[in-house]
Amino acid sequence: MSVRHVVVTGATGFVGSAVLRRLATAGPQVTVCAVSRTPPPATAAATAGPAVRWADADLADADSLRGVCDGADVVLSLASYTGPDAARCEAVNSAGTAAVVAEARRAGVGRIVQLSTCAVYGPGPHRGQDVGELTPAPVSPASRSRLTGEQPVLDAGGLVLRAGLVLGRGDRWVVPALVDAFRRVPAGWGGGEGTASFVDVDDLARLITAFALADGTSAAAGTTGILHAHHPAPVRNGDLMAALAEHGVLPTRPAEDWPWHRCLEALAARPGWVSERQFTLLARDHWYRSDTAWQLAGTEPGPGPLARLGAAAQWYRERGGPVPG
Repeated sequence: MSVRHVVVTGATGFVGSAVLRRLATAGPQVTVCAVSRTPPPATAAATAGPAVRWADADLADADSLRGVCDGADVVLSLASYTGPDAARCEAVNSAGTAAVVAEARRAGVGRIVQLSTCAVYGPGPHRGQDVGELTPAPVSPASRSRLTGEQPVLDAGGLVLRAGLVLGRGDRWVVPALVDAFRRVPAGWGGGEGTASFVDVDDLARLITAFALADGTSAAAGTTGILHAHHPAPVRNGDLMAALAEHGVLPTRPAEDWPWHRCLEALAARPGWVSERQFTLLARDHWYRSDTAWQLAGTEPGPGPLARLGAAAQWYRERGGPVPG
């Protein structure tokens, strides 16, 4: 592998910090500029090592990005805002990503990889479709703005990776949402038959890094456009809930199954932060083909997110199901 200087936006985030850890072990030929609007935790800075330079910048402030891409070979656009504030979604996910791309193009960066989300497809059911077989129909400010943010990357000849639901230590949304929903709907949800696309955060980081550090002659180096980025095998909701119970994240396995209409009634009847739309995303069919990304990256997807769940179990047990913060 030739020398690479990699810029990572969102470097202190859930996925960004996992990517940073992997880049830090890639060898002396890889240097990194880690971009974050908040100072890194001391542990993150220590883990990253001397090959990482930290840059204070905010995607919502285009002027703050000036110079962060100078000398870079690759930009990994991993920063996003997923909360309900529509104005901030636009500022970070749409305008902010466009600003990062503009700075990368000004600096002559040859490779841009952006992390997006399969939430851009909107309500399912989705059962095994690939990128070209679905028309995006986002329903939230976060997913709409992330879809808009893809276009500057594509216009620059970059690669967009649409990920499914990401699990692992640092997850503040997926499993906490399942915990909140199970507290309100303490049963099997429609028989637990819903399937969705999941990926462990470290496996996703491995995939992103493979595309970032690919040699010029490899298929990964020339990959552009949009790919799905999660484990190829969908996860059945009943299997995920059983695994969470086995690890002590849920208090018990579902003792009985409730039909879907009863699940929705129970969710509405008991207060909590997970909405019906989010509950449906977690419990019904939302899975997408992703074989191509792993093949082009030349790396194996690994045993799957359920097999990786034990490593994050303590994080989930300690966190429970609070509102993401």
